[in-house]
Amino acid sequence: MPIMKKDNRPNFLLIMPDQMRADCLSLEGHTALLTPVIDSIGGQGAWFTRAYTTCASCIPARRSLLTGLFPAHNGVVGYQEGIPIKDPTLVQRLRDAGYATMLAGRYMHQSPYEAHYGYEREIRGSTHIIGDEYDQMLSRAIPEFGEIRRGIGLSANSWQARPWPLPEHLHPTNWTIQQGRRLLRQHADKRPVFLALSFFAPHPPLVPPAFYMERYLEMDLPEPAIGSWAVMPPREGLGAEVESHHVCLHGEGLRRAQAGYFGLINHLDDLLFTFLYEEFIRLSNEQRRPWVVFFTSDHGEMLGDHYLFRKCEPYEGASRIPFLVRASNDLGFVSGLIFDKPVCLEDIMPTVLDLAGVDVPSHIDGKSLIAVLRGSNTAPHDWLHGEHAPCYDAEQAYHFLTDGQIKYIWRPHSGTEQLFDLKRDPRELNDVSEDSDYSAVLAACRARLIRIIKDRPEGFTDGRVLIPGRPYSAVLPQARL
Repeated sequence: MPIMKKDNRPNFLLIMPDQMRADCLSLEGHTALLTPVIDSIGGQGAWFTRAYTTCASCIPARRSLLTGLFPAHNGVVGYQEGIPIKDPTLVQRLRDAGYATMLAGRYMHQSPYEAHYGYEREIRGSTHIIGDEYDQMLSRAIPEFGEIRRGIGLSANSWQARPWPLPEHLHPTNWTIQQGRRLLRQHADKRPVFLALSFFAPHPPLVPPAFYMERYLEMDLPEPAIGSWAVMPPREGLGAEVESHHVCLHGEGLRRAQAGYFGLINHLDDLLFTFLYEEFIRLSNEQRRPWVVFFTSDHGEMLGDHYLFRKCEPYEGASRIPFLVRASNDLGFVSGLIFDKPVCLEDIMPTVLDLAGVDVPSHIDGKSLIAVLRGSNTAPHDWLHGEHAPCYDAEQAYHFLTDGQIKYIWRPHSGTEQLFDLKRDPRELNDVSEDSDYSAVLAACRARLIRIIKDRPEGFTDGRVLIPGRPYSAVLPQARL
């Protein structure tokens, strides 16, 4: 009788809040935030201190995670709905290899809405989609509250904040945890699991439960980073659109925005403890499987830095993301690893496929991080290129390069350049692009960007110089969409 080979493929848990800054962790030395559970993922596993999103808004960032392709290669270089993914996604490849694939919470914001892109089971819920499963639950529980967006009363893109007005167990973060628990407990077969636990928090509306908002209102909170180069909005932002990205947050408005944002993160952290140990790790132990936990976000939040709010910016607040990985001991990962070279969302796909024993497509841009997780100090990317087509206005479009120590930014609308020495100036307070001590660095970064984008259809360069003012669509016409 043949001996059955033991199935040692790991279970995977991808924890993905929306719009969470990399520095909003106690692990990062935040002066107020309490995040012991999230910290433990990096502290007992690996903490990637220089992780970036290559396109800082939800649709393109999540598309890059699902495909392993940089924005210019997956075809979406800005915020654009209605563009289906044609290549098999990370999740589809895992499902085809025999994984049970599940998602609870915020869907991956891809089109069409009804597409699952490899998830066998999805329980979707957010705070902005009327009629999704969370909204239906809330309508049944408290019909007088009304549709979720109207019941809360706050914009899903503004700095306004208030405590959650309903019982805490009905909060969307609690609900997402409940649905993740439900999916794992209903998993009855022996297949390995890939679960995305996808949260809308800390994306606005900024509505943490009252306990968490009050906690941070009572604390000394950090001041926003305001660079010497930053421009205050007219009339200090008074009279601007409610969802304006150009803001001047101070006083009560700043305190409440920060308390709402930090409170949502702290609330999420508290809820993760029992889920990690009593649900995900418990299931893995029962199956006698290795396990891997990833914690990351699609992009960050400017939160008043440099008079900016929301995302779609190349600065650290919006483009640097948390990236933590922890695994069971049998996978041989280094515990307490701190890695300070650039990584990105595209690296998740090859890392997961490698660990699952699934062939990694040769055409993807992401790099497997297994060697790093086992102690190698070799950088998977010498430099990362990020970009975003115009979002709120034309001048906001950008290209950036970083090796984790230096950041170069080029604005394709005006041709403006910025250069930051992140090692000396991690808050990007001083633009050194006109400092003669950095002239050689600036020229080298400019030449590197020219090489990267020289074949782009927009005509950003003729191969010798950068050319501002070219049309910049969120979708590249020649890409395999």
